[in-house]
Amino acid sequence: MPRATAGLTLMLAVALTTLAAGWSAAPATVRLAWAGDVVPASSDLGLPRDPAVLLAGVKADLSAADITFVNLEGTLTARGSSKCGASSTSCYAFRSPPRYARVLADAGIDVVNQANNHAFDFGAVGQRDTIAALDRAHVAHTGRPGEIAVVERAGVRVAFVGFSSYTWSAPLNSYSAVRTLVARARTRADVVVVALHGGAEGAAASHVPRGHERYLGEDRGDLRRFARVAIDAGASIVVGSGPHVVRGIEVYRGRLVVYSVGNFVGYGHVFNLAGPAGVSCILDVSFAADGTTLGARLIATRLNASGVAVRDAKGAAIRVMRALSRSDFAAGAARIAADGTITLP
Repeated sequence: MPRATAGLTLMLAVALTTLAAGWSAAPATVRLAWAGDVVPASSDLGLPRDPAVLLAGVKADLSAADITFVNLEGTLTARGSSKCGASSTSCYAFRSPPRYARVLADAGIDVVNQANNHAFDFGAVGQRDTIAALDRAHVAHTGRPGEIAVVERAGVRVAFVGFSSYTWSAPLNSYSAVRTLVARARTRADVVVVALHGGAEGAAASHVPRGHERYLGEDRGDLRRFARVAIDAGASIVVGSGPHVVRGIEVYRGRLVVYSVGNFVGYGHVFNLAGPAGVSCILDVSFAADGTTLGARLIATRLNASGVAVRDAKGAAIRVMRALSRSDFAAGAARIAADGTITLP
């Protein structure tokens, strides 16, 4: 081979090697979507003719993330006895057909939280049926005592743990248990996502108070303290549900605490959708492989008159959450721009 040709070949090989090294050195990232309370529909209140309509309006947003996480509030079962007495008018028990697990998966949902007050609406058999249906649909789940779900994308391992104030879930009000479970999750993953289901409910519960919140005689947690304990133990982010309205976003030690993104979908009057209860959003956040937040934004959604999830062009959730963040957390509030972009203070 002529010397000039050999030299050119060597230079080309070096350039390709350098370029390949640059590609391989690109930092790994993972993009997470979090949406709030999901009761697809309840068999006792009526089911849609085509269940795909429940999430069709937001499917593109849910599917765009590497991993999408929601709070599944209710069960996927046709069996079990309802927790509500036959004569009760103020008790609610939710169940969707087990096949609805596939509806969630087809809409882009990868993981569900089951630490909430409706996961045991139809007792142990209802919970078992729910877990089995999710497993068949390849939807990961978390929220039971000691349960950690780990999902890997592009070499980044993401752990999910969920907490609430009920015996069938990891305990929200035991800080030692919170520390232990979050620390254990951190040993298994690069990014740890902690879900809380707590706080009071309704239009009067938009603000995050200091101290414990109580509702219907239940201690539903000191959520500010819970978030700090979880982050100190290794959480990359804390995301919340339960109040059925959106709440503000706080930043603690460089980590986001998203206290509630509201109701997300609930067909057939599962939720009272009057006023703020119909306002919702999707949190879209990206992490580095070490759990550092790289960027975040809110995508405004709402529940239409049927309880179906749709995009909200008016951006109500963004405006409300920006105001609540400033009011509740002052200098510790996340900065939320008019387009939903979130920056840390």
